[in-house]
Amino acid sequence: MRRLPGLITMMFIFLVILAAEPVFAEESLQPPAEQTGQPADQTVEQLPETQHSEAAILIDAKSGAVLFAKNETERLYPASITKIVTGIIALEQSNPSDIVTVSKTARNEDGTRIYLAEGEQKPMLDLIEGMLINSGNDAATAIAEHIDGTKEQFAERMNEFVRKLGLWDTNFVNPSGLPDENQYTTARDMARIAQYAMQNEQFRQVVATKSRPWVGEEWVSKLENHNKMLGSYEGAIGVKNGFTQAAGYTLVSAAQRGDMELIGVILKGATDSGVYKDMTQLLDYGFAHFTSKQVMAADEKRTFVTRDTGKPAEFIADKPLFVTIKDGVVPTVAVDSNGKVYVQSSEVYNPAETAGALVPIIPLAEQAEVQIASVTNSNPVKGSGQSAKFSGWNLGVAITWSVMLLFMLLAGRIMYVRQRRRRLYK
Repeated sequence: MRRLPGLITMMFIFLVILAAEPVFAEESLQPPAEQTGQPADQTVEQLPETQHSEAAILIDAKSGAVLFAKNETERLYPASITKIVTGIIALEQSNPSDIVTVSKTARNEDGTRIYLAEGEQKPMLDLIEGMLINSGNDAATAIAEHIDGTKEQFAERMNEFVRKLGLWDTNFVNPSGLPDENQYTTARDMARIAQYAMQNEQFRQVVATKSRPWVGEEWVSKLENHNKMLGSYEGAIGVKNGFTQAAGYTLVSAAQRGDMELIGVILKGATDSGVYKDMTQLLDYGFAHFTSKQVMAADEKRTFVTRDTGKPAEFIADKPLFVTIKDGVVPTVAVDSNGKVYVQSSEVYNPAETAGALVPIIPLAEQAEVQIASVTNSNPVKGSGQSAKFSGWNLGVAITWSVMLLFMLLAGRIMYVRQRRRRLYK
């Protein structure tokens, strides 16, 4: 019994250690919300069905983040959404006030027309509006011939344009979208094209126009926008719809609510009403579950510990940097020594790891002697998928049992001493 105090101490320490061991309870299988960047209260969202369309995609217009995709790389016919490319090229490569003379070829173009007369002269902007608002194929041909002489040469310009955007699954042979087996695109490519075009303020104004008067030599009427989203969807601001028997129904739509702007693309829709139902689902899904967040303003200067060198360096953004995240998530931003941006969060979509730099960053002089906290990665650490946590409740239980055991041992010690004394004095 002389060893009893030491024994008691050892048992007490042992119980405390047991209580402090990692507990892999069900709630600890994922790191807590404040560590992962995930909202604590997540619900499983219903993904868009897009059952009326062969291919679809939804992106954030500011960051380019892909929020939903279905067969987005399948090559399909574009129909009149081709005119988005013709329109943005015309605005960039010509003057809106240029006078265009309509050729016989343009006058006799197939498909939807605004009934231009041979020899009629119109300002370029009028033809751009007639093409994008009323989907005039004759206007598209007149624009192409004015800029490059022929539709074929203009198509080469269109292909050069999309290649500069890094798009290789799109090819054009005419400016209007009339059927041709060599005229194709993908939902992903068209989303990128629309994202680029919607950065042009004049383009935005044209595709948002619902109607406007038209006075021509052979046709006096109104240009009516064929994009029904403009009249049926809250926040709709463009872009273009199309249809041919070969392409089915196609639709590119942009919508803005608050600070968030989304672009949706649908290809090979089965019915006219079906593509609008699918587009409504796409946009509703995006606005309901995502947020576009600006993490750096234009010309904002910030110091990062570069992820490849581990050294602090100062950077300045040459334009605003946006990321798209699930609602309630706070993204973590890191930069490498070349100015490539990485957004680190398990709930950030279209990460820079695969998409390249989200925005060009200009590195300034390195400041290796400056010690600052490095940017942490908010992604869960790969491994067993479990996260050990310290349980305060278990520690309390251990202390309680240890105290009880201590009293029991002390009581036993007292009883033992008393019994021994009784034997000695008998």
